[in-house]
Amino acid sequence: MKRKIAAIFAADIAGYSRLVAEDEEETLRRLASYREVVDDFIAKASGRIFNTAGDAVLAEFPSAVDAVRCAIDIQESLRTRNMAYPPSRQMSFRIGITIGDVVERDGDLLGDGVNIAARLEGLAEVGGICVSRAVHEQVANKLSVQFADIGAQEVKNIPTPVHAYMVAMRREDGSYSKPQLKKAAAKVAAAPVWMWPLVVAVVSIVGIVVTGFLYNTKLKQTASIAAPAVTPSAAPSPTPTAMAASPTPMPTQMAKAPMAPPNAGAAMAPMPSPSPSASPTSGQLSADSVPFINERVRSFLAGDYASSGDYKAFALNVGGFTGSAMNQPNEEAARNMAIEQCQKRADAAQSPRRCELYALGNTVVYAHGKPPMPPPPYFRHDAMIERAFASKDFPIVREPQKVRLENIFVPAAKSRSVALGPGGQYFMVLGASSAEDAARRSLESCGAIAGVACLVVAIDDNFVVPIPTLFRITGFFNAASNASIVADARGEVVRKLGDAMGWNAVAVGTAGRAGLGLKAADEQAAVKSALADCAKRDSDCHVIAIGPFTVGPIN
Repeated sequence: MKRKIAAIFAADIAGYSRLVAEDEEETLRRLASYREVVDDFIAKASGRIFNTAGDAVLAEFPSAVDAVRCAIDIQESLRTRNMAYPPSRQMSFRIGITIGDVVERDGDLLGDGVNIAARLEGLAEVGGICVSRAVHEQVANKLSVQFADIGAQEVKNIPTPVHAYMVAMRREDGSYSKPQLKKAAAKVAAAPVWMWPLVVAVVSIVGIVVTGFLYNTKLKQTASIAAPAVTPSAAPSPTPTAMAASPTPMPTQMAKAPMAPPNAGAAMAPMPSPSPSASPTSGQLSADSVPFINERVRSFLAGDYASSGDYKAFALNVGGFTGSAMNQPNEEAARNMAIEQCQKRADAAQSPRRCELYALGNTVVYAHGKPPMPPPPYFRHDAMIERAFASKDFPIVREPQKVRLENIFVPAAKSRSVALGPGGQYFMVLGASSAEDAARRSLESCGAIAGVACLVVAIDDNFVVPIPTLFRITGFFNAASNASIVADARGEVVRKLGDAMGWNAVAVGTAGRAGLGLKAADEQAAVKSALADCAKRDSDCHVIAIGPFTVGPIN
């Protein structure tokens, strides 16, 4: 056996037993996916996993700085993945870290250092990190990390209290969360036996007094309700409270601002804000024409919102987050409540988009026009071109966006869709009611961000457009305006491409005469056919497009 000093990292999943009981197969699948993320971060930080049991992970690091940096990376990555799931199905780790003397035996580590790390993990918040004072002293001046001192904590099977700190996790806007400090229960000395009769007597007297007071108050209230109103004007309604929408009518007469849960299924790339429309949307509110929203919100607008009177408002953002207010004292109150409710939901999911007022009362006042959309159908299933989705092959976007797709889109619940814009803008919709709904919403949001119509690239587990492998994708192909094709030939190219299924390729020569390879079974066949067709009309032919994309040679 060998003794050494090491930074010990302990992690496990909060509420793991409940998650398994609710859906064992899905939980185990996601655990394997999340463990790949955890194991990869540990390896990159020069850590070593020395023990695992179920959902728990124990690792050692050469320094406390490496351990804390790794823990932060893990929590931020898993937080992003969890955005694709409702709160009840999110899988979040707690992490504890300490520096201690441990004994190594057959690759395993034993000792108080391991035990303390496990106890600190139990003190951590869900999705948070708790460290010992020794770790705090090592890290405080070396990492841009904020801590909350929670003082000395008595933990199981450790003879002396452990002084602990919570790590404040950084949000996407650069601010830091404020850890919720766990308060240790105060120890109360047992009262002497002779005091109990006195305590019982005092409690009994107080109970009699309180009961009498409540009884008299109830009589007064009853008499007041039974008395006729002094004036014919109605009493003011209680202050409205925003509530979550429920399919069951709420047993209350309070004014309500019901709304569907936050759209946790929507996630987007950090792209430029949508271009303002030259002609703002106006007219009477129609639930069927509201963009970005899911069917549950649409039903709410067509039902509860449409039938509500008085002052009301509805707000949204291009990410699909919404807020509403009904039965308010005036228009300004309705406007403010709807926008505030929408923005709180967007902020809670780290959405970078700002909420805007869509409707005041039943009148649309949205400052932007309808997002640009392609003609339906928005996607088609074609067995010849569909293949399994792979983030590394996603076109146009850069490597960080591919990592984001891998972390968010791949493990998310169905139905899900990714729409892509010609400038690399993209938008994901996750956990929709149907593939068609996911496609529509992803196109609406992507179009609003890009300012032009986008393309559905993937539905659920598959690419639904041909993704070339023999060439490098450089952009979107539009035959009607492509300068490589001579002007008088563009109309024929558009017509022939039409609704051609399968693999399609376009080649041109030095004179701009186009050759087409249509309805091929694979990319290679489409390319050969296009080059052969072009050679009949032109010279020095080369391929310029495959499917919906312009292409160039692979560098």
